[in-house]
Amino acid sequence: MTSPNSTRKPLEKVLVANRGEIAVRIVRGLRDAGIRSAVIYSEADRQGLPVLLADEAFCIGPAPSNESYLRGEAIVDLALSIGADGVHPGYGFLSENADFARRCQAAGIVFIGPSPDAISKMGSKVESRRLMMDAGVPVVPGGRDPLPDLATATEAAGQIGYPVMLKAASGGGGKGMRLIRSAEDFPGAYRAARSEARASFGDDDVYLEKYIEEPRHVEIQVLGDHHGNVVSLGERECSLQRRHQKVVEEAPSPAVDPDLRRRMGEAAVQAARAVGYTNAGTVEFLLAENGEFFFLEVNTRLQVEHPITERVTGIDLVAAQLSIAQGEPLAPECYGVEPRGHAIELRIYAEDPYRGFVPSPGRIEHLRWPEGPGIRVDTGVYEGSEVTIYYDPMLAKLIISGADRPQVLARMARALSEIRIDGIRTTIPLYRALLEDEDFLAGRLDIGMLDRKMDGGELLPKERPEEEDLSLIAAALAHYEAGERRSARPAPSGGHRSGWRQSGRLAGVRGGSWS
Repeated sequence: MTSPNSTRKPLEKVLVANRGEIAVRIVRGLRDAGIRSAVIYSEADRQGLPVLLADEAFCIGPAPSNESYLRGEAIVDLALSIGADGVHPGYGFLSENADFARRCQAAGIVFIGPSPDAISKMGSKVESRRLMMDAGVPVVPGGRDPLPDLATATEAAGQIGYPVMLKAASGGGGKGMRLIRSAEDFPGAYRAARSEARASFGDDDVYLEKYIEEPRHVEIQVLGDHHGNVVSLGERECSLQRRHQKVVEEAPSPAVDPDLRRRMGEAAVQAARAVGYTNAGTVEFLLAENGEFFFLEVNTRLQVEHPITERVTGIDLVAAQLSIAQGEPLAPECYGVEPRGHAIELRIYAEDPYRGFVPSPGRIEHLRWPEGPGIRVDTGVYEGSEVTIYYDPMLAKLIISGADRPQVLARMARALSEIRIDGIRTTIPLYRALLEDEDFLAGRLDIGMLDRKMDGGELLPKERPEEEDLSLIAAALAHYEAGERRSARPAPSGGHRSGWRQSGRLAGVRGGSWS
């Protein structure tokens, strides 16, 4: 069966509605495909790497996201005004916003992602659970409907049996989520979960699931085209999480054998078919110690951790997204995929692991990325970049690949010894500590492992090593001295030239502002 998209003409210009490393990744993918790129940027990102690399760049508003990257109507109007025939949302921001996808569709612009209908169905955890139950996909035992009041919720928890997990129906990232181990704790947790859900998502609906003790988080990458074809590209292990946020991912999972991979892949394809899924998506599962797995959710977008799947399959997922969006059928190499080798991704955040992972904004005074066999760095920053408080603090993704997991771990140690980021704190000390952790080295992972070890003081020393403090002090002094020299330098004749104009000229960037 085909859809109208199967006869769509080739894309000529795509507007990237995102920022940072994912915008850079998409701009590079567009250039590889011979498609012109345009990016939006906020005033805080005026000299960001995506602006320097894209063919065109347009200011979409002030720094706050709701005044810039979340302005769906303005983004669509901009795409129309510059002649873009496609919009790639990346991840985060508007990537899973069904209204934005519909707005693009109504304007005759290709939304490079799934249909608005699929986004809507998978955007509600409750509706997606119902759909998966009806499709025969295994789900965590629990209810089918939101819990409108405390009495109904308390009765449902008693029927399921403690421990239970309360979850926001429209949630993600751990917001509106509460683990409850006894009936005495239930009323307070129910009220807190609804309040947090309302504040985070504008929707206070919550539902209940049976809590699976110490499961793994294993997800399956899927691709679907407009000709009815859906494939699985294998799994990613995403169990190393801090407060429900992924920090380390790897492919393939140390816990998944070929038979389990086949069964999970079949369930993921079944889930995608249940909603008529097209483009790239991820079906997330909880994997219990006994080998049972349960549907968790579908991420209707390109995942942060997509590079490790690219490394072990040889398939360029952004290229596949573009191909599908232009109505082409899945390429032959997408069928019957088996992982080759191993890959691990480390998310490098501008956060201080010695102070509860508080954000660490500031100027990157010195930057050296690791290189060599099996090393890839996806980043949106460069030496001299300012890390602001306005957005997610992820600086880069360090992707390490090799023939097997032991080789990848050896290369991970080498990469972490080469990397240098001065001027701000980062999460690199956490990853160095993991290389000394027996459970991580053995692949004995579960969703709560990292939090348990961090809370128990097992991973990082209680005090920051002295050399790290000296390094940051030296960087701060260098920044101060450079500022003093700049302020003492006479202004050039002919007036001031902004850094934006200079960087734009050197990079050949065309564009302007959009309001």
